[in-house]
Amino acid sequence: MFDEFDPIRCWCSIAASGYKTSMRLRSDIWVKAYIRSCATAGAHAVVVRHGDDQAGSIYIKIAHLNGNADVYGPAPAGLDAVSIERRWVQVRAAAQTTEAQADALLRREAEFDPDVWIVEVEDRDGRSFLGDWLQVSDT
Repeated sequence: MFDEFDPIRCWCSIAASGYKTSMRLRSDIWVKAYIRSCATAGAHAVVVRHGDDQAGSIYIKIAHLNGNADVYGPAPAGLDAVSIERRWVQVRAAAQTTEAQADALLRREAEFDPDVWIVEVEDRDGRSFLGDWLQVSDT
């Protein structure tokens, strides 16, 4: 169905098939596709901070609209097999993190890395829309 089309997964499938596998999807294109994916699922997503178009790291804040938020960031290198796909880890869980704490964390990250992207998603259900890209810890 059309509403299930995921442009990011489509590109990654093409890349995984051997077509220019040394290339990674640009940050600006990934963010645009992610925002589109959120919108098709009924969630509101916006770019809070625009980072480097080519290779800026991307952080995602999921506001639960109850004062709490999840924060997802890039998985540290070496956590998974060599891949051109982006991987994510949950940096902060909504159960222990208020939106103010999440904003402070992201502000510090932006001070440390001026190329960082910050995307905020408003979703009462707390969906991350990261699917298979989410790196789950074994602990």
